[in-house]
Amino acid sequence: MSVEALRTRPYQPADEKAVVSLWLRCGLVVPHNNPLRDIRRKLKINPEWFLVGTRTGEIVATCMFGYDGHRGSINYLAVAPEQQRRGIAAKMMQASENILCSVGCPKINLQVRDANKVVIEFYESIGYVADNIVNMGKRLEHDEPYRVD
Repeated sequence: MSVEALRTRPYQPADEKAVVSLWLRCGLVVPHNNPLRDIRRKLKINPEWFLVGTRTGEIVATCMFGYDGHRGSINYLAVAPEQQRRGIAAKMMQASENILCSVGCPKINLQVRDANKVVIEFYESIGYVADNIVNMGKRLEHDEPYRVD
């Protein structure tokens, strides 16, 4: 199936189970990131900026993005493992970039675990470069780790 068969649309609440399942299959869920809580948070701020990609009605991709007035950000870009290397991630990123450009976003920042060389190579292939920065963070919530049941 070609990338042209991919349809993108905003996330809908009925997508929750399929989206979390996709993120788990793609290795995006770690104990300190509760995917259900992340979805609820996103639905409070620009929920239309949480895209799903579908083929024949099945969710095969996601991209969650935002803009704080200074920089855009990308989170939870995922493509079903059996659908990877077909241009889907690039199409999801292009859809996200188009929306961010339309609101005047001058630059997008994203984070990739440094051990994930394949994903780093993908982002480089679509024009992203590593900035010479140190990424720092501080957890403001200290909940129980997310567990897959």
